[in-house]
Amino acid sequence: MAKQAFQGRLERVDSTCWKIPKSYKKGMLVDGLVFASQKLIEQSRQDQALEQVANVACLPGIVGASLAMPDIHWGYGFCIGGVCATDPREGGVISPGGVGYDINCGVRLVRTELNFPEVQPRLRQLVEELFKKIPAGVGQSGKFHFQAREMNRLLGEGPSFLTERGWATQADIDHTEAQGYMAGADPSRVSDQAQKRGKDQCGTLGSGNHFLEIQVVDTILDPQAAHVMGLFQNQVCLMIHSGSRGLGYQVCEDALGSLRKAPEKYGIELPDRQLACAPADSPEGRAYLAAMQSAAHFAWCNRQLLMHQAREVFASILGQTWESLGMRLIYDVCHNIAKLEEHQVEGKRKKVWVHRKGATRAFPPGHPEIPQVYQEIGQPVIIPGDMGRASWILVGQQGSMERSFGTTCHGAGRLLSRTAAVEKAKGRRIDRELESLGIVARAQSWKGLAEEQPDAYKDVDEVVGVVEEAKLSKRVARLRPIGVIKG
Repeated sequence: MAKQAFQGRLERVDSTCWKIPKSYKKGMLVDGLVFASQKLIEQSRQDQALEQVANVACLPGIVGASLAMPDIHWGYGFCIGGVCATDPREGGVISPGGVGYDINCGVRLVRTELNFPEVQPRLRQLVEELFKKIPAGVGQSGKFHFQAREMNRLLGEGPSFLTERGWATQADIDHTEAQGYMAGADPSRVSDQAQKRGKDQCGTLGSGNHFLEIQVVDTILDPQAAHVMGLFQNQVCLMIHSGSRGLGYQVCEDALGSLRKAPEKYGIELPDRQLACAPADSPEGRAYLAAMQSAAHFAWCNRQLLMHQAREVFASILGQTWESLGMRLIYDVCHNIAKLEEHQVEGKRKKVWVHRKGATRAFPPGHPEIPQVYQEIGQPVIIPGDMGRASWILVGQQGSMERSFGTTCHGAGRLLSRTAAVEKAKGRRIDRELESLGIVARAQSWKGLAEEQPDAYKDVDEVVGVVEEAKLSKRVARLRPIGVIKG
């Protein structure tokens, strides 16, 4: 299925947006809208991701349009880069496929007061120590172990629980999306199997596209926003990308099993069984949401503990406290989540369940849900690229509220499957290729680097150019990698 090209008709809306008309497929309730350049839309035609956009348009209660960002690629049920909003008062459903297996996978960006020349002599030492101290790879466990009572608190409270241990500060919480808390979380909805998988994985990086990178600010396009965030030219920063590990995967797996018969029970016809769903206000829907929100807390705690360990390594190698190094969290954003938010839909304010699958919230200046310090510039948006080129930090814009339920892209987006990337890397040393670019990379295996090589991804500069032109988010600064830790 993934290798078949999309044969449907696309209508160009404007320079950054394409429409799949709801007449394309029986059952579509709304149009599909895809934000992309000409080059990116042609790349998107190569698999069935656009077909998935059309499929999502068939979900009961969907409002506005079925959306996709320019980093779109094929996924489970929803495409990665897919966005939709459903109205619970109109039978709107919740679908685990619209959140993903890695619940609340996300990115956080940490600034320092260090310049690149100060870090360069110790770069290899820093990378080696980070790789040694931070568990990375499939199934890896870490040094943080939580017994049942502690796990229930972690799942129910999120990273605020970690402040009691000295592993998080109030400033860290304040600079985390939604302050790292979702009110509907209920740890009792998380299966024993899921909790068992997660009990020693909080504070571990995982595998696949997850990473920890040391980066340097090489371009600033919005000096005002950069100043507010504390960013400056040639500054060393740290970017962390990880999610809810085995716990989140199991929560999704459990939900898909429990929802298998829900469509038939509620009279829902689906074009793809991977879109298994239930009305958000049904017992099945509420049970999944409570478990999903608990897994989201786990993911925020995971990234918090990864940052805590990275701070310790920097402090040890550089001989200063992390506070004196200025290692402050700029922001933490999630990109695999469903949230009940208020949006303007056809002239009316409605509370809708916004599914963001590989897509990032991008609230504009003045939005009440972003930290006070960012009220004038908009919510920080962190867009990782690939380990050989660059990543970006942006800020949300008003256009996102008007066009995409307050959403923008979440990364560069895969261009090659992992299998194809490994095939392309045969006979090559990706680590040496990166080193020739001035990037020190460490990974658990050759295959891990091969799967994540730069050629496997779209050009992140082009992707963020689209969301800026579409007025979903605005570029602030570009960061190039100098040190990479992979699973």
